[in-house]
Amino acid sequence: MSRSLYVGLVHWPILSKAGQNVATTVTHFDIHDIARVSKAYGAKNYFIIHKIPQQLMYVARVLKHWQEGEGSGLNLMRQKALSTVLLEESIQQARKTILAKEGCDPLVVATAARSDLNCPLISFKELRSQHLEKPLFLLFGTGYGLAPEAIEQADLLLEPIKGVSPQDYRHLSVRSAVSICLDRLFGSW
Repeated sequence: MSRSLYVGLVHWPILSKAGQNVATTVTHFDIHDIARVSKAYGAKNYFIIHKIPQQLMYVARVLKHWQEGEGSGLNLMRQKALSTVLLEESIQQARKTILAKEGCDPLVVATAARSDLNCPLISFKELRSQHLEKPLFLLFGTGYGLAPEAIEQADLLLEPIKGVSPQDYRHLSVRSAVSICLDRLFGSW
């Protein structure tokens, strides 16, 4: 498995409950919690991807509070985790940033609660066992998941998380999904 890991939380293009493309709102919890789990599992960067400038400005204010403002001296572990957060307007821009840092385009692996999407499927076990020569960029969706336009930008689709509940219930919070995926791929169990 590659140790050059990047995590992306996509807010556009995302599906609404009605199946339409929408932009979702960034939540305070997603900023903090995904940054923390990404840092714990060795991600070089956690990208928050949104096309609306006001949403990116909101995230920038939160980051500034914890990195330079009053919060900077309150929780050094949080400050360290949030230092990995980068803001981009699109998946393509995040890929370009990774390319500039790594010298090669990343392997983009999207996640979804469904496996019937138009993208080659890979299991956790298969992805974990691969020795990747290129950086790994894991994409997570908000709302009702990544829109087809986002899935089309991926090289592979990671198998859905299956719990012990009936198969028809897989609507986890994105924070839970990121934690489970990172542990299944990089955990030391």
